[in-house]
Amino acid sequence: MKSSYLDRLRGFVAIEVKGARLETLLNLMTEKRMSVWDIRYSGEQKAELCISIRDFFALRPLLKQTGSRTRIKARHGLPFWLGQMGKRKFFAVGIVGFIVGMYLLSSVVWQVRVEGNELLATEQILQAAKQEGVYKLQWKFRLKDPDELSRQLQSRLPTTAWVGVQVRGTNVIIKVVEATVPDKPPLMNPRHLVASKSALVTEIFAEKGRPLVKTNAYVRKGDILISGILGDEVNKQTVVASGRVKGLVWYKPTVEVPLSLQYKTYTGESRKRFYLVFGTRAVQLTGYGGITYEHYETIPERKTLQWRNFVLPFGWINEKVMEVSIVDQPVDPKEASAIGMEQAASEILTAAGKDSRVVSQKILHEKAENGKVYMEVLLEVEEQIAVEQPIVP
Repeated sequence: MKSSYLDRLRGFVAIEVKGARLETLLNLMTEKRMSVWDIRYSGEQKAELCISIRDFFALRPLLKQTGSRTRIKARHGLPFWLGQMGKRKFFAVGIVGFIVGMYLLSSVVWQVRVEGNELLATEQILQAAKQEGVYKLQWKFRLKDPDELSRQLQSRLPTTAWVGVQVRGTNVIIKVVEATVPDKPPLMNPRHLVASKSALVTEIFAEKGRPLVKTNAYVRKGDILISGILGDEVNKQTVVASGRVKGLVWYKPTVEVPLSLQYKTYTGESRKRFYLVFGTRAVQLTGYGGITYEHYETIPERKTLQWRNFVLPFGWINEKVMEVSIVDQPVDPKEASAIGMEQAASEILTAAGKDSRVVSQKILHEKAENGKVYMEVLLEVEEQIAVEQPIVP
């Protein structure tokens, strides 16, 4: 005789039966079609078996008929489990609350992500989505159909060619394809090209306008290089001057370079911390105690729970705290001078813009004190010096 899963769900007990007529008792139980299983003899007039709750209460007449006795050894099944839960109300309430909380948290939008936008600001797209009811902590059942959301968002964002909305678990992904808008040519008024800095002209090429200087001529800041006025006093015409003018510009920057460099190395000592993550909050479970390392780096590794395409707002963080050692490396004064010169040239070229280059460089003054090298250098840089200046009627 075997029990069904339904009998196990309804509950059963493991009992011990004693008596001289055990075989008669078992035969009677078979005739009554009782759910009995795992029958085994534990003595000469003793046996152990499992029986469903329903048949256990119907067993008393048979026990009297055969002069047998029973003793309950264990209780199993849902009724007994519910009875234990009734004694542990707080535990039962906690389980129910956890299940309800999981359901509620998985029914809320936790993240709204925008993909594909380049010119259109993400904040503008999120604001349009919010007007359509798509935002963080919104109930998922209150969201409109994704196709309808796509149409509504595209009508609110006229510069888009297509908008798609996908709901993946607790995440809403808005994919945007921006419309290609032809560039409008800038409106330009008549202008001169003037010197942005005092320099020695090395190259001048006038695409439109009248050049007023030649190569190897020294110009001051504000001098007109290519004029936007053509003709004479009688026949005069203004144009948009354009062209390219390069010149040599002199700079005297001061730099300081330390005579020792610091770098970090790992000692091999480390500690680990473990956090449980619920939404935007994390609860530390392991790795308590202060960090005794003088210098250290923290490397976090976050994992998020995911079921199929559903990303749940739960996960954990493994954090590794690694001890580092700061090592001082002395720098040769000559090497420090070279570093300082390279640093000065890099800063000047960055400020001068593209197509600029260092023609010559020279150290004017150098001294070492307080663990540093102080330098004043002279840099001769060739760069673009022409800037626009509107022509005032």
